[in-house]
Amino acid sequence: MGVRNPTISKQRATSFHNFKYLKVNLKQNKEKSYQSTNIINFSYICACMAIQTELSLLKNGVLLPLVEDFYTIQGEGFHTGKPAYFIRLGGCDVGCLWCDAKETWNPHLFPPVPVAEIVARAISHPAKSIVITGGEPLIYPLDYLCDLLHQNGLKVFLETSGSHPRSGAFDWICLSPKKQHPPIGDIHREASELKVIISHLSDLEWAEENRCKVNPDCLLYLQPEWSRSKQIIPELVAYAKEHPQWNISLQTHKYMHIP
Repeated sequence: MGVRNPTISKQRATSFHNFKYLKVNLKQNKEKSYQSTNIINFSYICACMAIQTELSLLKNGVLLPLVEDFYTIQGEGFHTGKPAYFIRLGGCDVGCLWCDAKETWNPHLFPPVPVAEIVARAISHPAKSIVITGGEPLIYPLDYLCDLLHQNGLKVFLETSGSHPRSGAFDWICLSPKKQHPPIGDIHREASELKVIISHLSDLEWAEENRCKVNPDCLLYLQPEWSRSKQIIPELVAYAKEHPQWNISLQTHKYMHIP
């Protein structure tokens, strides 16, 4: 059995409503908007500070700040619909305003867990695909985790913004770049899949900028930001029809009501 954090699950389930409420505040009440935005910024700053202290406690990746690990069906990108075991690490310094997992930003909320325990749970399930996600997992040294998973015959997939140096060996890398904390190093060339979140039409320029940096065989996905999906999906459909190198990714796990 994996470790599902009921508090995190409840927070994630309600985060879409909370974000919509924040957007209404932004329009209706400037003072409340200022306060709400400052709360998000303060959470982001605290997360950045916590990450620096957390790194010193991890014994080069033998321990990792685990939010939760669980067996489910992949909901996004190329591997949509396939069973996989998810390992979600705490800590993120990217700070997307529309993030649906802001509760994972501060790693101090998630004490370091022995990686061997996480791997033992992962290998108890029939699927042989492991997804390492976050937060931003590349904040941490992932070599030990990846080595243990591979030693047990598992395929290791990474979900990352590419904002930190890559560690660990992966069978699949899904790169989801963010403007406010762009990818570094050679991660574009290492990406198996490029998935760009589209909240506004101007984000398509960012998508094309990153498309030019990946290898020709990298799979390309545009994904509507969930809270604006009704408005943005028709635009993405039209864009993909005009630019057929792009595919559209939907967060199907949210339609299926699974993690």
